[in-house]
Parts: sequence; structure tokens; C-alpha cells
Amino acid sequence: MQFALDHLLWIKAFHLIAMICWFAAIFYLPRLFVYHAMAEDTVSRERFKVMERKLYRGIMNPSMIVTVLLGLWMLMANWDAYKGFGWMHAKLTLVFLLIGYHHVCLAYLKKFAADANTKSDKFYRIFNEIPVFLLVAIVILAVVRPF
Repeated sequence: MQFALDHLLWIKAFHLIAMICWFAAIFYLPRLFVYHAMAEDTVSRERFKVMERKLYRGIMNPSMIVTVLLGLWMLMANWDAYKGFGWMHAKLTLVFLLIGYHHVCLAYLKKFAADANTKSDKFYRIFNEIPVFLLVAIVILAVVRPF
């Protein structure tokens, strides 16, 4: 019994580490979009394309995948305990929305890569704030478990 509990605590620790990495990337990529949208010279635009691609492929995607897989592992290990709690269903809904946001970032990355961006830096400044609200809600749901 203690071994299983210790095992799940290690999974939770790595889940949190992956989540922190994912959020770091998910906060930074739209900020790069802000600067990319403001860039006026070819050298800067090309540099942003490389930075955006490496951030998305090298940090954002792997950390999302690890976060989701470890979260699913913990969820399946404790499904009987979690299935009746509304906070878990709300949290999973928000995580699903976050995964959608992640993929919207990919769509914008592809537009920038093709020099087809039509959004302003102001748009990306507002877009950059969305994951903040998701993070706050997800953490409160996971820690406080209000319902």
C-alpha cells in the first residue's frame, strides 16, 4: 500500500514539473507572436520563426504530452475516487480547453511560418492572457477541490 502511494506521489511530482514547463512555453509562445507581429525586418521575422518552432516542438509539445499522460495515469489509478467529484470534471474540461489553446497556437505558428499572419500585436497580447485564467482555475480546482 505504501509503495503504491509513494509511486503515485512520484507521478504527481513529475506531472507538476511537466505542467510547469508546459505553461512556461504556453505563456512564452504568444509573447513571441507579439514581437513577431511587430517585427519589420526580414532577419527578425526569420529569427522569430526559428524561436517559435523550437519552442513549440522542443518544449511545448513534449511537456504537454508528458503532462497529459501522467495526469491520465493518476486519473486511471484513482478513477473510483475521482469520478464522483465535480471539481475533477471541471478541471478536465479546462485542461481540454488548454489543449485546444495549445493547438490554436500551432495554427498561428504555421501562419507566421508562411508569412500569412493577419493578426496584430495587440490581438496576441490579449490572446496571451487566456492561459493565465485557465492556470488559476485549474490550480484552484486541483488544490481547493471546491465541489
